[in-house]
Amino acid sequence: MVLQPKGSRLELSVGFQGRRQQLPQRAIEPISPLPPGASAPERLGVFPWLFSAEDLQQAQPRPRDFAAAWLLLLEADQELCLADWVELVASSTDPVVLASCWLWLHGSQLLFRTRHQGIAARAPHDLRQLRQDRHRIALQQRRQSQWQEALQRRQPLERSSLDPRQQADLDLLIDWASGRGVGELPVELRRALQAAHCPADSGAIRHLLVDLGQWQAHHLPSLQDTCWETGFSAELEAEAQQLIERAGSALPGDDQRVDLLLQRCVTIDDADTRDIDDGLALERLPSGDLRIWIHVADPGRLVAAGSPLDLEARRRASSLYLASGILPMFPEALALGPLSLRAGQTCAAWSVGVDLDAAGAVSAYRLVRSWVRPTYRLSYEDADELIELAPPQERDLSDLHRLLGRRRDWRVARGALLMDQPEGRIRVQAGEPVLEITEPSASRLMVAEAMVLAGSVVAAHGMEHGLALPYRSQLPATLPPGAELDALPPGPVRHAALKRCLSRGHTGATPSPHFSLGLPAYVQATSPIRRYGDLLVQRQLLAQQQAGRPLEAEAVQALLTELEGPIRQGIQISREDQRHWQQVWFEAHRSGQWMAQFLRWLRPQDGLGLVHVDELAMDLAAQCPGGSEPGTALLVRVHRVDPLRDQLQLVATA
Repeated sequence: MVLQPKGSRLELSVGFQGRRQQLPQRAIEPISPLPPGASAPERLGVFPWLFSAEDLQQAQPRPRDFAAAWLLLLEADQELCLADWVELVASSTDPVVLASCWLWLHGSQLLFRTRHQGIAARAPHDLRQLRQDRHRIALQQRRQSQWQEALQRRQPLERSSLDPRQQADLDLLIDWASGRGVGELPVELRRALQAAHCPADSGAIRHLLVDLGQWQAHHLPSLQDTCWETGFSAELEAEAQQLIERAGSALPGDDQRVDLLLQRCVTIDDADTRDIDDGLALERLPSGDLRIWIHVADPGRLVAAGSPLDLEARRRASSLYLASGILPMFPEALALGPLSLRAGQTCAAWSVGVDLDAAGAVSAYRLVRSWVRPTYRLSYEDADELIELAPPQERDLSDLHRLLGRRRDWRVARGALLMDQPEGRIRVQAGEPVLEITEPSASRLMVAEAMVLAGSVVAAHGMEHGLALPYRSQLPATLPPGAELDALPPGPVRHAALKRCLSRGHTGATPSPHFSLGLPAYVQATSPIRRYGDLLVQRQLLAQQQAGRPLEAEAVQALLTELEGPIRQGIQISREDQRHWQQVWFEAHRSGQWMAQFLRWLRPQDGLGLVHVDELAMDLAAQCPGGSEPGTALLVRVHRVDPLRDQLQLVATA
């Protein structure tokens, strides 16, 4: 009802509640004037408009009356004012009928269109199109409602049961959960997420997708669509099978290998390691001196440079180490088969024979391609027992341990830093996270020293012959004064102070000293089944020994640059995997408390520090009390953990 004019606007009383509103005059469509002498009431339902909402409903003509009026108006091809149109429909000018018809006209009907000039019948083809559009919109709304209900229920669903648009929404959610989402989600999808009480962030969306059965709880986004996830193609697997079948045949260069089959070679690895790429042996010379032999698997005997398998190994750059196991650089049947140094089998190898002087320096060495036959395979626990007991019939390991200890002392005298300590990792067994702590036992230290010795000999050989190799180096560092280090508790706290001073290692085609190893040059050369750079070392050595043409430094550097990307990606995936399983482990132990030592501040402004938890053998970030100093004793507990959100917050208290 119009109460009074307000300039170019009209003040209205709207509906049976009398809600006040002002609208422009051009937006008002008169329906019926007040009776003579009547004043404008405050609302509907009082004099002179005594009708109710029910009266309006009852006054509405029947649908067939509107349809008949549509046919008549269509044939007449004219437009009518509201009063004339209502008289055509209902044969009445009663204000209640006028109001009822006006409401119907401005509702969801399709028969008539209203314009400033009046009311006209819609053309049949327009009517059909509008009905189709309305049906399509209703169908979309129904599907959207069903989609929202499905998200709200958070029950597993079948992708095949979704229409293409819903499948596209699901793909968008998966992209966001994987961290690949770009821009904002569509408005309708955001509304659906709101209805499901799911914020539009990757962690919350992962939770939703897990409930819907569309995301594995332990899926690694960084692993998705990588060569490690897709595995090896059928063609590469077929090529690997062909090499396995050729392994027992005579191949070029086999007759030039040195026969070391009678050596008592042993391989020492973790009990679950299956690709064996190094072994140790001791040769007792007629003079009574002892010679250390480090035997390294020779994949190059079977895998030719530039072959599809070689190019795939280069694309991966290394094997990938996950909590659930290893994803190999070569197909598993090949890596675990003829490429490995298997006990009791004749195996192709590169062998480094080293004589040490009384101080532990290398007095002589041999570097040859060989045939070896590992006598037996040992776990580190087995090797520790043999080293400790040193039975007369098995003295080799004890003597090797003593010799390599001498070599270790030699490196320490030249500045090498020893920072051996227990290391904790989360492994996955039967789908569950298990804490595994690796102790720096006698056999582990012995094997590690042997690998460093082999790498230093290969580097020295490369320097002597001007050979471009992937030399691993580290810049010199200024360490804290001795008195300052001595004041720190030995072990993790002191090691953390040393590590802060060290620069990152660098790999380049020319030799350079390695500070923390105490070596003038060093090359990683003992894992060619697992690292492509080690295989490159063997190929360079072979070309040099056979008077071939080794790659020049520029070509080696270009290849190392090519390997940097996949190596960095593999490290990132491995770290993300370990971080995730750490979070899963802490989620299962969220009520636990652990004693820790403060190591250093990470972000002092946020109270974030690095602590070492002895019981877990881990360095972990935690909220630490202000004023904490290296060595401060703390108690660590879980404050918040959510693996799907990549969230772990530990709190340390004094």
